[in-house]
Amino acid sequence: MTGLPHEAVWLRPGQVAQRAGVAVSTLHYYEQLGLIRSRRTAGDRREYRRDTLRLVALIKASQTLGISLARIKQALDGLPQDEPPTTHHWRDWRDCGATTSTSGSRSSSGSATSSRGASPAAASS
Repeated sequence: MTGLPHEAVWLRPGQVAQRAGVAVSTLHYYEQLGLIRSRRTAGDRREYRRDTLRLVALIKASQTLGISLARIKQALDGLPQDEPPTTHHWRDWRDCGATTSTSGSRSSSGSATSSRGASPAAASS
């Protein structure tokens, strides 16, 4: 996303929610869990980087496959926080078994996760 105007990179919550097909409250829930991040404007309003759309799509697809939000967070924690993930990052994420079941998962601490995250279904309805 380098070379884009500063304004083009950041979206308001309503824009992200509409494009991603989720409720704004779902974005807030994902942010509370640490799955996505936002920044605050001078007027204390949230803004999300445009690549948040990809993360939300990944979260939704992963949940459809039965992957818990805790496991999704564990996998996303390995992606860069200060810049959009590149093809290389996604390939590494995939190759490390990030989309495998929880029993075969690895975290940065080396421990497996078996807890189930709460469903945002209520937040998005």
